[in-house]
Amino acid sequence: MSQTSQTSTKRLVTKLLLTVVGMFGFGFAMVPLYDVICDITGLNGKTGGQVVQEEEAKPVGDREITVQFLAQNAAGMDWEFRANDPQVKVKPGEVKVVSYYAGNRHDYAMTGQAIPSVAPNEAAQYLKKLECFCFQEQVLQAGESVDMGIRFFIDESIPEHITKLTLSYSLFDITDYEKPQAAVTLN
Repeated sequence: MSQTSQTSTKRLVTKLLLTVVGMFGFGFAMVPLYDVICDITGLNGKTGGQVVQEEEAKPVGDREITVQFLAQNAAGMDWEFRANDPQVKVKPGEVKVVSYYAGNRHDYAMTGQAIPSVAPNEAAQYLKKLECFCFQEQVLQAGESVDMGIRFFIDESIPEHITKLTLSYSLFDITDYEKPQAAVTLN
């Protein structure tokens, strides 16, 4: 192999290695970047965290917004999970309390975590949750069931064209199952 050929092979290998390192770094940065973009733009219907209410909220005007509630189980989670009220009407500024039902059908304890989403995406920034079961993991013993509450209001600055929004929860199994330890044999 000639000197020129060896030099170009080294350059090519160096460029390929740098490309792999760059792709890995970009992939690693995607999750935080995605979260920042969703927070800024309201994409994916991601809701903000818990809101602290500084003073008692009061309904503003006669306008009513329909809020629908959906529940779904993620793959591998087969609790019974549903909204107790499929929808409510709420005036901007009015605090509402609704609940979801969850029941563990298994003969062992499980832990669930609910992830919220709001549609249309634009409405996510106006739905303010004061209390929500989604802020914590839910541990249910074998056969146990529970009603889990949400206390929320719709911000008064919600645009007039938004008359209906949907709050949907996906419930995930995050149980930390104990894995049996491998038997160690000594010879």
